[in-house]
Amino acid sequence: MTQYVFDHIHLFTRDPEAMAKYFEDMLGAEVIRSVAGGQPRIDLKLGGANIFILDVSGNPKAAEGAPHPYRGLDHFGLECKDIDKVCAALKAKGAKFTRGPETIRPGTRIAFIEGPEGVSVELLERGPHIT
Repeated sequence: MTQYVFDHIHLFTRDPEAMAKYFEDMLGAEVIRSVAGGQPRIDLKLGGANIFILDVSGNPKAAEGAPHPYRGLDHFGLECKDIDKVCAALKAKGAKFTRGPETIRPGTRIAFIEGPEGVSVELLERGPHIT
């Protein structure tokens, strides 16, 4: 059986700089700038994941995302410790919360923030101490 390892997420945006700044300021992502094929490129490292930011500002076919709920990829999740403290710090920075923080079942507490252009990020804390 083939073994797969998670590699990356692509985020399409009309404003790559704003997208990168949001993830850097709100979630502490490492911003990596380079040039590929003569074009500037912005990648992020966040929680062990690679996030590739792709500029679609010059593409007239690049449509806004569908309203929630929709079929397809909905969000990505980041595990953290002390979610209530994390959420308080994010709220102080101006993060837009779309849900939580709340306990969804014993052992799991979640919150959702909305980034630029509707990107949805779940924050979660797991552990037996959550009831």
